Amino acid sequence: MLNNRAVPPATVVPVLPYPDVRAAVEFLTAAFGFVERTRIGESHRAQLAVGENDAVIVADGGVPALDAHTRPIVVRIRVEDVDTAFTRACDHGATVVEGLVDRQYGERDCTVQDLAGHRWQLAQTTRDVAPESFGCQTITPWPAYQIAAP
Repeated sequence: MLNNRAVPPATVVPVLPYPDVRAAVEFLTAAFGFVERTRIGESHRAQLAVGENDAVIVADGGVPALDAHTRPIVVRIRVEDVDTAFTRACDHGATVVEGLVDRQYGERDCTVQDLAGHRWQLAQTTRDVAPESFGCQTITPWPAYQIAAP
């Protein structure tokens, strides 16, 4: 799998909606020892790590509620071939939430929903992109992407 400094190096990355991204980051770092890696806008998203490569993305809560008390969680899975993974998911009954999209941050992804309503984002790295090249801010670099001094 290609490396890309703009996304967590983990294979599975849950995307958790919160009504206040900054408050969620403060809580998760304080309560559970997460480390903020990348901030995408002040209140849009943040990539957090626990351990060396395990990650979660905290996203603004702008997703529709399933009911008055529940919001969908999106599990992001990095794959070698997103087109094949997307076709396979659809062939097995997944409903398309968002079709295949090439992202400015070096990923090609899609989002599907399974039979129970859980959302899965399948993603393939297409190129390495520095977060700063598309307006983000690296807070603490992911260890896998740190460049060793000569």
